[in-house]
Amino acid sequence: MDVVLPVLDEAAAIPWVLGRMPAGYRPIVVDNGSSDGSAAVAAACGGVVVLERRRGFGAACFAGLTAAASDVVCFMDCDATLDPGDLPLVADPVVAGAADLVLGARRGHAMPPHARVANRYLAGRVAAYTGARVSDIGPMRAARREALLGLGLADRRSGWPLEMVLRAGRSGWRIAERPVPYHPRTGRSKVTGTVGGTVRAVLDMRRRLAETRRLIRAEER
Repeated sequence: MDVVLPVLDEAAAIPWVLGRMPAGYRPIVVDNGSSDGSAAVAAACGGVVVLERRRGFGAACFAGLTAAASDVVCFMDCDATLDPGDLPLVADPVVAGAADLVLGARRGHAMPPHARVANRYLAGRVAAYTGARVSDIGPMRAARREALLGLGLADRRSGWPLEMVLRAGRSGWRIAERPVPYHPRTGRSKVTGTVGGTVRAVLDMRRRLAETRRLIRAEER
């Protein structure tokens, strides 16, 4: 099973993450323009390395999805906040046909307070717009590759994770959650760790919500 791991300067975390990959799971490390040798580290640790020059979390995820070959594809961050050993928790229900998209709902105290608040808000919007009951728009997730490609995901920045859930929910997918431990990250976050990254993420996600509102209003006319 392929695991897409978007990377931007995560050389310090990559050995731990790839070293804990479960048997049968193939890491596809998508280097999004790192300057710390992340791609070389990933290759040395046995990862399949894909280079994506276009900056953006969604661009890296889409490049990994395109490069993947397995029926079910997983996604997760490569900053050591999530343990690859938990991947079967989100992948197994999809493999078994019990769910179409499974999200790893992050648990623990490592998430910054403002990120917790933002996740609660986004989860509420997802429920209002799609009826899907989730508590976290987390980066660990699993779904079938061809179905994901069929969603026509367009965001290539920080709105990718939210857009996936919104489009899946509005398409009638069965969306489920499984709790996964969340750990302090290795290095500084490019999103919550910087003002610019936080602003870009907020704007990207607002666009995805606005897009969904327009679609709902158009359907109601």
